[in-house]
Amino acid sequence: MPRRKRLTDAGIARLRAGAREYTIWDTQVAGLGVRVRSSGSKTWVYHRKTEGGVRKTSFGPAALRKVEDVRRECLAAAAVTDNADGDARGARRETPLFGDFVAGPWKEAHYDRYKPSTQRNYRSLLKHRLLPAFGSRRLDRITRIGVLRWFEKFSRTAPGYANKALNLLGQIFGHAIACGHVGTNPARGIRRNPGRKLTRFLSREEIARLHETLDRYAQGTASQAQQADIIRLLLLTGCRKNEIVRLRREEVREDRIELADGKTGPRTVLLNAPARQIVERRMAEGNSPWVFPSILDPSRSRGREVSLWFRVRREAGIQDVRLHDLRHTVASQAAMNGVSLPVVARLLGHSNVRMTMRYAHVGDREIEAAAERVGQAVAHLMEGRVSTSDVRTR
Repeated sequence: MPRRKRLTDAGIARLRAGAREYTIWDTQVAGLGVRVRSSGSKTWVYHRKTEGGVRKTSFGPAALRKVEDVRRECLAAAAVTDNADGDARGARRETPLFGDFVAGPWKEAHYDRYKPSTQRNYRSLLKHRLLPAFGSRRLDRITRIGVLRWFEKFSRTAPGYANKALNLLGQIFGHAIACGHVGTNPARGIRRNPGRKLTRFLSREEIARLHETLDRYAQGTASQAQQADIIRLLLLTGCRKNEIVRLRREEVREDRIELADGKTGPRTVLLNAPARQIVERRMAEGNSPWVFPSILDPSRSRGREVSLWFRVRREAGIQDVRLHDLRHTVASQAAMNGVSLPVVARLLGHSNVRMTMRYAHVGDREIEAAAERVGQAVAHLMEGRVSTSDVRTR
């Protein structure tokens, strides 16, 4: 049986001679392989099926040519072969435009299989970022240098969003390689922008300040009161923003929310008493299919943005906190109150407990703070600066 694997320069260097000659065939370009002779020499070979039979080509010693260069030459050789053999008109088939490929083969093979929420995100990336930059260009004309320049420019204003767009571009080209349109992925090997390394969560004092600020806005306009309730629910449940903003009445039960389409699929969110009060109050208002409908048109859900958050966090003195950090706050409070990581994972709807490991040592901070207070008190006693009664009252 033929031996197949994705050929890499490092992998080829590790190939060793055997008692008999053998060939390793590439999984990226059909017909491309490295022949290893018993003497130890390694040679590029390329077998191309044509109307006249199999054409065999050698591209010389493997040590002198990089994999990507040989893949490109194979595709060029295939194009020449196609041109020579021809179809009814004697012309070779052109590589499709990026936009046509996305709207056709890639959409059918990948996009149509995604969840609606994933489709919305990808549709936005395609419409605003990928198609304007690459849509009118043929797949084989999109180079790594061009992608790198686009990514660096995009990263100046939205580094995280640029990472997502680059990942999607790489996935699209992965399918283009599988379809035989190109031999290399121009998005591969480009270093992504570093993400936030610290998980931010609110302290007890910050939670209290946030609560007081939300109380003021709860007495404001209908939109402000609605957004204040959304922010409170995020802090009380640990849900993701879209799970609350786009919450439907039909998903609400007496003491829980049965989400039909969470990020990790359908899941159940148990409502504690304060969260239940907010949901019940909103459910009693009107008959919209949404728990938080549009103020102007109750038949529609409100927009995805919670713009009030920027004013609230400024007034509460927590300007560096993102709305998603309220979810981290729920997890950190659970960890500090002795909730096990598997339970925290279920609480947040994590598909893998490894996602929850970032909170493994959060509970230790309370112990560290207590140890510091005790250490200071004992140090003061040793120095004779306070009495024993003073220590008991601390």
